[in-house]
Formats: sequence, C-alpha cells, structure tokens
Amino acid sequence: MLSIDAVLFDMDGLILDTEKVYNICWIAAAKDFGYNMTYEEQLLLRSNSAKYAGPLLKKMYGEDCDYFKIRERRKEIMAEYFKTHPIEKKPYVEHLLSFLKEKGIKCAVATATALDRTTEYLEKVGLCGSFDEMISCSMVENGKPDPDVYLYACDRLGLAPERCLALEDSPNGVLSAHRAGIPVIMVPDLTEPDEETKKLVYAVAKDLKEVEKYIA
Repeated sequence: MLSIDAVLFDMDGLILDTEKVYNICWIAAAKDFGYNMTYEEQLLLRSNSAKYAGPLLKKMYGEDCDYFKIRERRKEIMAEYFKTHPIEKKPYVEHLLSFLKEKGIKCAVATATALDRTTEYLEKVGLCGSFDEMISCSMVENGKPDPDVYLYACDRLGLAPERCLALEDSPNGVLSAHRAGIPVIMVPDLTEPDEETKKLVYAVAKDLKEVEKYIA
C-alpha cells in the first residue's frame, strides 16, 4: 500500500468519459482534410503533446499533414458535439474523492487539456471545486509524455513526487508520471496496458473504486 499526501488525476478517460468523444472527433477532423485516420491511429494521440503528435501525424500521412489545423478542426467538432450531448463522468469519481477527503489527502488535476476547457468541463459535471489544484499542460513548457505537468503539480502542492500518486488511463500519461518519479496506477479506459506500460505502473485498477485498496 502507498502512504501518500496527494493524488494527481488525469482528466480525459480518468475523471471524464471523454476519450471516446475525442476518438470520434479526431477521426472526423482528419477526414475533413482528406486523411482516413483509424481508431487505432487516434489512440496513439492520447495525452500526446503537439511536440510529439505533430511528427506522429506526419509519419502517418506525410510531411504536408498539418497537425495544428486538424486539431483546431477537432476542437470545433467537439464543441459542437457537447452542445447537444452531456459530459459524462467515469464511475466512482465522487466515491474516490470522498474517500481521499476523509483521509486528508489532497487532490489535483494534471491534464493534457487546456486549462479553460478543463475548468469548463469540470464545472459542467460539478467537480471543479473538488480539487486543490488544476494543472494543465498549457501551463508548462512540455506536455505529456514529458514529466513537466506532473512535476509542476507537485511543486504547486508543495510535495515531493514520491509523496504523490498519479492516476492515468493511457500509456503516454503513465509515462509522463513515471518520468516525474511519481508512483502511478493505471485505470484503463479505451485500451488495456501493454507489457511495457505494465512495467511502469504500481498497479492496474479496474475502476476508480479499486484504487482505494492501494492507499494506506
């Protein structure tokens, strides 16, 4: 079991059931530019900053592929989607937050999503006030899978990385937390961890409720 002072939550696919929406919208945006992005190709973009996602798309579709234009189109499609569809929470989010609050453990968000949309999404589901800090990759030099966002979250909380626990649903997110020296539990969303990812995690939990058993 882990003796910790804070839990750092990824957002998409971990707090919110939004990764499936990103998948649909990325594929639709790519199609608008003439690219037939597959489900599996989109999954490679999860929690990947532009630093890595841009070259990845060029490798997939050629040097003329403009990651930023496709991303902006994806944002437009996603904004339209959420005008008529609710943002859904992942199971047991409130349950785990209540458990951590009772134990006096701080909670923070460490997400690849921009801060304005992070705040908007969490406000819509009534969770914005549940976190001591909200840290976005837009607040640091390098996004996931680099460690910056997690190191900055630890700094904002005034805690050493080893006194925190990261919760992630994607391989790139797991790698980011691992590189920051933070124990990480993966709660799989769209995919299960591969063998390399399993080597980086403290545990794999089937859902957020199961995370409790690893916390002292």
